[in-house]
Amino acid sequence: MKIKQYRTQFIQELSAIYDAGEAESFFYLILEEKQKLKRIDFALDPDLTFSDDEIEIWNSILEQLKQEIPVQYLLGKTSFYGLDFEVNENVLIPRPETEELVEWIIQSGKMEAGRGEREDGSKNLKILDIGTGSGCIAISLAKNISNAEVFAIDVSEKALATAQKNAEINEVKVIFINTNILETDDLEKLPTSHFPLPTYFDIIVSNPPYVREFEKEEIKKNVLDNEPHLALFVDDNDALVFYRKIAELAQKNLSPNGQLFFEINQYLGKEMIGLLENMGFKNIELRKDIYGNDRMIRGTI
Repeated sequence: MKIKQYRTQFIQELSAIYDAGEAESFFYLILEEKQKLKRIDFALDPDLTFSDDEIEIWNSILEQLKQEIPVQYLLGKTSFYGLDFEVNENVLIPRPETEELVEWIIQSGKMEAGRGEREDGSKNLKILDIGTGSGCIAISLAKNISNAEVFAIDVSEKALATAQKNAEINEVKVIFINTNILETDDLEKLPTSHFPLPTYFDIIVSNPPYVREFEKEEIKKNVLDNEPHLALFVDDNDALVFYRKIAELAQKNLSPNGQLFFEINQYLGKEMIGLLENMGFKNIELRKDIYGNDRMIRGTI
């Protein structure tokens, strides 16, 4: 069968679930991954064909897309901040909004790095990512801030295994630590074979669970049915539990003028400002994402 004909069929069969533009983007993502063909290759040679074996593979993927399994999980990879990341059912699929948070941190980190020697005499910028998942934030920071020494925490051993593989893929060093942040009293005493850990970090960042249970109805079915709930949802009665705990740790373990960054629930911007103000943080800045939602916040200690 000509690829051109299959493309039409592929988009039509997905049209009941996805809009045509999204279905078409899936087609070209899969075409590049499975056939090593780019859109331009297809455009230059519209008579390209699929073999029977290839059609069988494509039909299998198509059926899974109809079940709303994310295409990134089907391909086992995604792109984030210009880097390649493996993804699976143990980690969230990185979002474009989180790229905006990374960009903000990188610009702030480069300014911080320009101040020169740290209090401990080193010239390395010490960064901690809490709830790292696929490692997308930690790895992107390690890749783009030349003098960064990056640490990352997650409660899930399976997520950390994926993050470690992603660090290797992107050729950066990140020290990964398996621990439950809600049960941590001092970041300096985290359980790790990499001793000693820094007493103070220059930057702490977290994109913790922040979707309240009653907000599940707003979540797309492909996310709700496939991505790890442990990394998504938080109790309705204490939606800021992770933020409060991490801010408490930051009070102890951020260096003077150190920066705390969060990705947040778009509906809780005012509450987050109040939380940080009440805990003594200063220079608090709330930013919107590309969609106009309150999505990230920064404070200094």
